[in-house]
Amino acid sequence: MTNRTPTRDTTQDEGPAGSLFAGRIDAFAGGLGVRGRVVMSQLPLTVTVLLVVLAAAVFSPSTLAELQFRMALLSHAAVFAACLAVPWEKLPPGAFVIIPVLDCIAIGFTRETGGPAFNVLSLMLVFPVIWLSVGRQRSRVVLAVLATVLATVVPPAVLGGAPPAQGSMIRVIFLPLVLSAVAVTAHLVSGTIHRQRTALVLKDQALAETLADSMDRQRLLDAVLGAVGVGVWVVDQDGNNILTNRALRTDPALAGLADPEGGPALLLGDRSTPVPAEMLPAARLARGEGFTDELMWAGRGRDQRAYSVSAHPMKPKNGGHTGGVITFVDVTALITALAAKDNFVGTVSHELRTPLTSILGYLELVMDEPGMEGIEAELQVVHRNATHLLGLVNDLIAVASERVDLSLEEADLARLLTDVVDSALPKAATRGLELVIEAEHPLPARMDTARIRQVVNNLLSNAIKYSPDGGRITARVHRTGADLVCSITDPGIGMSQEDQEQAFTKFFRSARSRDTAIPGAGLGLPISKTIIEGHGGSMSLSSAPGAGTTATFVLPAS
Repeated sequence: MTNRTPTRDTTQDEGPAGSLFAGRIDAFAGGLGVRGRVVMSQLPLTVTVLLVVLAAAVFSPSTLAELQFRMALLSHAAVFAACLAVPWEKLPPGAFVIIPVLDCIAIGFTRETGGPAFNVLSLMLVFPVIWLSVGRQRSRVVLAVLATVLATVVPPAVLGGAPPAQGSMIRVIFLPLVLSAVAVTAHLVSGTIHRQRTALVLKDQALAETLADSMDRQRLLDAVLGAVGVGVWVVDQDGNNILTNRALRTDPALAGLADPEGGPALLLGDRSTPVPAEMLPAARLARGEGFTDELMWAGRGRDQRAYSVSAHPMKPKNGGHTGGVITFVDVTALITALAAKDNFVGTVSHELRTPLTSILGYLELVMDEPGMEGIEAELQVVHRNATHLLGLVNDLIAVASERVDLSLEEADLARLLTDVVDSALPKAATRGLELVIEAEHPLPARMDTARIRQVVNNLLSNAIKYSPDGGRITARVHRTGADLVCSITDPGIGMSQEDQEQAFTKFFRSARSRDTAIPGAGLGLPISKTIIEGHGGSMSLSSAPGAGTTATFVLPAS
């Protein structure tokens, strides 16, 4: 391999250097008063006159010795002295234009007294003409043209002499024309430069304001990221780290997570299996995939922490993605509290089941005793409610442990559904509801008939409770490949998307059901889902507000 020495690009350096030089000139000119600016504008012509004097002393001493020529040169000195002595800041604005007009006349006398050898001095008229023309007033362009005419007409008239020759007449006409063009050009160019400069100044101001706003927003963002207790990790479109906030960097379980060399491993919900590389938050964001509130763990042993992880991709207007933001919310305390609640529910439920079972046993003995016929109806009410309470306790135990004990046997799901629907007909009739069953026969499955009957009862009970305006409830069951699909469709109040996402959460009840005082403990759907998943199946809901609900479960067929 050969090493190449980089060469310096001088064209790129000229821009910043030129800008710096121009800035210094602007700063210098801005520090001068009116008198200083008049002197600086006069200085180029004064220096040129001094050079003319030196040239005359060397190449034409006889001309320099003539009194008229010296007087003409002294007029230039007098004009320069006036620039120095006159308090221009006390005079009306624009009073200094008398100086370039006097310069034009002085140049005319100098050229005229110098003779043919010094005709070239007419070129010095460019200095006062440009001085007059660079202003924004158009009247000064006219004044510059008149001054050049005076420079060609007044000196011959004052000095007298022979009538003007043909060459002199050409100069009288041609020189003002040329300098008029110079004056107009200088005026136009200076106007363009002034407008461009004004535009640049406005752009600089706008850029400065934008930069100030950007810095304020950056400080605000830094303050927000530093203040929130949520871990924030920003990545680019390739999943590489852009920034992390203090909460993420100081969290012992997450510190170093954004390190490209490899930080702490994120674990799945079982707290031991690492999240696969392709499912890590940064990798998913690199694919443009967002997600919300996924449970992940980090850390080791007793220092493990639970996090609700969300990823929000940033999508530009032109499509694609440019990375995104990952947030880590520490939910360890919430997970611990939920576990403690489940343990408490499970413990209390176990403690309640034993006396309830004893109560039911002794109640049945009492009901079998002779002479209890007079209170048999009352004892039946007590027995029915105690049995219902024992069922709720069993449900609480199943929900708390997230598992149920199943006694599997071969049974016909279609027959089971028909029996449950038949038993629910009287209750549905009191609510003005029609129950319809659509079933294929037979539909054998290996299942716990008591538990599946409980699931169907729960779904039918919900369909009846949440259909206050009557209508038709349809129970369907059919075979699809290797699965049996059972669904209960009601015409009831329906559920929002948010309620559907929470429907299988323990003790959850929608706001609508609470507002309408529909009874329930929020356990029917969670326990039903637990039972179905215990059979190796699945359960789902399909609903919309005001459009009813369809609850569906799937079981493996025999």
